[in-house]
Amino acid sequence: MANIAIYDGSPTFTPGTGVLTPFGFYDWDVEFQADILKVTKFCAVRLGYPIENVELSSGSFFTAFEEAITVYGNELYAYKQREDYLSLEGSNHNYADSTTDLDNQIVTPNLENVIRLSQQYGTEAGVGGNVNWYSGSIDLIPGVQDYDLNDWAATQGITGSDLEIRKIFYQPIPASYQFYGGMGYEGTAIAMFGDAAGYTAYGANSFLMMPLSYDLQAIQQVEMYRDILFSNYTFELINNRLRVFPIPNNDDDAYRSTIWFQYDLKSEKLANSVVGGEGKVNNVSQMPYRNPVYSRINSVGRSWIFEYTLALCKEMLGYIRGKYGTVPIPGAEVTLNQSDLLASSNADKEALIAKLREYFDQTSRQSLLERRAAESDARRSELDNVPMTIFVG
Repeated sequence: MANIAIYDGSPTFTPGTGVLTPFGFYDWDVEFQADILKVTKFCAVRLGYPIENVELSSGSFFTAFEEAITVYGNELYAYKQREDYLSLEGSNHNYADSTTDLDNQIVTPNLENVIRLSQQYGTEAGVGGNVNWYSGSIDLIPGVQDYDLNDWAATQGITGSDLEIRKIFYQPIPASYQFYGGMGYEGTAIAMFGDAAGYTAYGANSFLMMPLSYDLQAIQQVEMYRDILFSNYTFELINNRLRVFPIPNNDDDAYRSTIWFQYDLKSEKLANSVVGGEGKVNNVSQMPYRNPVYSRINSVGRSWIFEYTLALCKEMLGYIRGKYGTVPIPGAEVTLNQSDLLASSNADKEALIAKLREYFDQTSRQSLLERRAAESDARRSELDNVPMTIFVG
């Protein structure tokens, strides 16, 4: 195995030559180049250098620093994805297009996907949506009360399981029509209301208009008369099997010889719920976030990165020292501190990640709005304690 020199207190970092980071995400950032040497010295001193040797090379410190920045960016963008995914789903994720780089964009919440989701409810409620409704009809047969609409669908080239009935038009003739004449009810109306059944004629083209309140009462009386003395027009639909009331008979006229209905197709619902996503964001892994730009990370973020780099260095040093439990020295043995380093590293990393996530949660859109509302309530409560001056003129 090659004899690799451990840290000697004089690290060097020059992009393009010498020891670099594994991925090179930030190597050409001027501020990264300056901080990577400072962080290396910081971690080495915290690990005991120069009192004790630190069995890490400069490249080990560089690797830890790059990983810490990347972890910070991952946590940051994971938070941003949770915050903005509903607004960005379906947007362009072409990484070659700089306009879709979300690292430097402000995302304003929009209702596009909320509306798209609500269209499904509109379809079911019959008040819009994104699924077409179609019209169909069947002829009523005297003496036949039950009709299988799946059989009708087969004649139209539609699979019965794909058919979903949305609305059936099976209502009686309006009472106003019966009141003013038609379908043989004119004589009934005159018999009920006399010669002044809302349309008493004087001559060929002259009529006496009765008060509207009289017409309304007369129409209501027709409806009650029809409900009590005649069969009510209604239907029952179970699994696309239609049962009509009353049973059709030969006396039914053209207004009741055909029953109309509206329907949609379940296959179209499924088709409309799946939209082509080529080049579009259809999951969180496709949201156009890149690695952070180190020079744009503020002091709060850099402080976290420095601490996380130290935790990673502890972990690497612990694994290295764990290769040998003890080291012989003249007249004795030295026990290495692998377990202490690994325990401290794990505790530090967990605490730092928890702290960062809590910080991001506290700065989420929802938390900030809640804090602003609380501040407004506190300010209003404080103003309520200010004495009100009464002016006497």
